[in-house]
Amino acid sequence: MDKIAVLLPCYNEVKTVATVVKDYKNVLGKEAVIYVYDNNSTDGSAEAAEEAGAIVRHEYKQGKGNVVRRMFREIDAECYIMADADDTNPAQCAPEMVNLILEKNVDMVVGDRLSSTYFQENKRPFHNFGNSLVRMLINKLFAADIKDIMTGHRAFSYEFVKTFPVISEGFEIETEMSIHAADKNMSIANVVTDYRDRPDGSESKLNTFSDGFKVLRTIFRLLRTYRSMFFFGILALILFGLGIGFMIPVLISYAYTGLVARFPTLIVCGFSCLAGIIALFTGLMLQTMKVKNRQDFENTLQRIHDIKLIKKELSKRLCPPD
Repeated sequence: MDKIAVLLPCYNEVKTVATVVKDYKNVLGKEAVIYVYDNNSTDGSAEAAEEAGAIVRHEYKQGKGNVVRRMFREIDAECYIMADADDTNPAQCAPEMVNLILEKNVDMVVGDRLSSTYFQENKRPFHNFGNSLVRMLINKLFAADIKDIMTGHRAFSYEFVKTFPVISEGFEIETEMSIHAADKNMSIANVVTDYRDRPDGSESKLNTFSDGFKVLRTIFRLLRTYRSMFFFGILALILFGLGIGFMIPVLISYAYTGLVARFPTLIVCGFSCLAGIIALFTGLMLQTMKVKNRQDFENTLQRIHDIKLIKKELSKRLCPPD
């Protein structure tokens, strides 16, 4: 088991990946092992990372989420630092992030770009708006206080990495991490980090509109999964409101004339109210399942913690310190 593992997902970052590897080696020293996971690069990124001293591995299924799944599955470490290979996140804050994980028992440390230089350095206004919108939505919907939802610069505990179910395949992975940590009541800390825009010749792989839509779709999906009573309660309220709202004129007409003038409207209103009842009970059942899943998660978390202690002890015996 590594003391510190630096994980760098990489796709066509030959201009910057070697610099990022060297920066983390200089800042963290011999305690850190640098892993670069190449995702089908065609520009020589893997070779550049290896020459800089990183351990290079490959994930052939395209997408950042797929890379993160592979990294989390394969690497055992007491502390994980994940960063982008595009040299936009300086490595200088890594020691503080490591200290929070190893000494303060934090589960996820978020590198907060939005509180420093992000809005000045980033030249894409829709990215700035999207980051602010997603941060507001998640913090409001999940009662969290995460300062930067979309950042790829984070630190994790062993327990977080080994219990995080990776579902997303692309850039929605950061959103999924944030919601998972907030929902499971894991310890979260924010560390303000500088941000610098990509150097000339280095191009972002993130598409503002298509990837932004995927992120919003992920928030919708996870809201339905993690806050099912809230989601289906709102749906039930809407359906009831529509049903009762359109039914009132029919009932008033019936009270005065003794006749139902609009049978189709009455039938649709009945179905709308019935659908609202179904939505309400669906939310109640899913909420009960969520409570049971939360209990199972806590038991899993304890088992993962025990496994970490065993692996640490084995590592000490197999590789005693000098």
